[in-house]
Amino acid sequence: MNISIMGLGYVGSVSAACLTRNGHRVIGVDTNKTKIDLINGGLSPIIEKDVGEIIRASVNAGLLTATNNAMEAVLETELSLICVGTPSMLNGNLDLTYVRRVCEEIGQAIRDKKTYHTVVIRSTMLPGSMQDVVIPILEEFSEKTSGKAFGVCINPEFLREGTAVYDFYHPPKTVIGSIEEASAQIVASLYENLEAPMIKTDLATAEMVKYTDNVWHALKIGFANEIGLISKAVGIDGHKVMEIFCSDRKLNLSPNYLKPGFAFGGSCLPKDIRALSYKSKTLDLTLPIINSILHDNERHVERGVKMITSKGHRRVGILGISFKAGTDDLRESPVVEVIERLLGKGYDLKLYDYNVNLATINGANKDYILNKIPHISRLMVKSMDEVLEHAETVVIGNKADEFNQVMGKARPDQVIVDFVRISDKTSQKGTYDGICW
Repeated sequence: MNISIMGLGYVGSVSAACLTRNGHRVIGVDTNKTKIDLINGGLSPIIEKDVGEIIRASVNAGLLTATNNAMEAVLETELSLICVGTPSMLNGNLDLTYVRRVCEEIGQAIRDKKTYHTVVIRSTMLPGSMQDVVIPILEEFSEKTSGKAFGVCINPEFLREGTAVYDFYHPPKTVIGSIEEASAQIVASLYENLEAPMIKTDLATAEMVKYTDNVWHALKIGFANEIGLISKAVGIDGHKVMEIFCSDRKLNLSPNYLKPGFAFGGSCLPKDIRALSYKSKTLDLTLPIINSILHDNERHVERGVKMITSKGHRRVGILGISFKAGTDDLRESPVVEVIERLLGKGYDLKLYDYNVNLATINGANKDYILNKIPHISRLMVKSMDEVLEHAETVVIGNKADEFNQVMGKARPDQVIVDFVRISDKTSQKGTYDGICW
């Protein structure tokens, strides 16, 4: 394929090198004359393992050239990768000046092209940037319609400095956001020989994936550092702790606990976070990540309460009150906290949970619920149907299998507030509202 790459910085140079190594012809475009001269001289404008050798070979083979003429490059190619910088502004927002400028140039070139052209963003941009910035500019300057006269995709990169060439050929995943399948297929063909999941999605989701990855990596580093600080203060090797932690691929390093939903609860997580937070204070350590977890959890409970009260109904039914399905453990259940707050506001409640039998629970579990809501037995009913008959707003509090029927049983006048994403089919009877979706 003939490819133009806009921006010969880190991502652009690595992409140019690897694509030419795969046999594509690449025209690199940049406003910086030094970068252009380096590439045309067979030299790399960046320091990165293997990139210099690949660029030298590609230039010698006639597969890689560089220019400052974006319009000419677009006219001579079938696909353009935009790899320009998106630096931070003082308020934290992104400066999309370079993206806007290159989209104007590409648009002007597309206006004069008779053949289909695909525009692919590799630059990191906030969700909505493709729809609000890239596509309008391309359409304005090309005087053509995206998805018909030209294709638009976003293809976020997952390259680590120092191992970028390896990462290009061994990515964790390939993500392509698009507005139509034809363009996505063209972009996918660039990676057809790579052994990695190929994920095609919409534009905004692809934009958000990149941020989710990077923030998660930053959070992992911060978390590991805080564990290391506590470990060192009590005479433990934090590396040994985290090596054991990372050996658990069923819970610790897995999709478990990484799906949006309601607040956490139960007899372990809140108690253990409080204890570790207390210990850090006795050691005069400031650990903002660990110390903020419970506060964030409390805010999520309050968010759930506001979702319910905003519906304007006084009769509320709650399905599932234990902290998770398949247990009768009510200790620090976030749903119990919601119930307590709704009762304090005078709501008419009915509760149902197949696993919770107040006559048989005992010990700390019983003490907890009776201290929290002494008269909870008056609110409990024996079936899901009783709750549905009573409620104007139905709250799904845990993921018990029987609650899968709720969407089909709901009346058109009922509102469903879902804390657990009981079903992906959210457009059935009733008005549906998920807490994080």
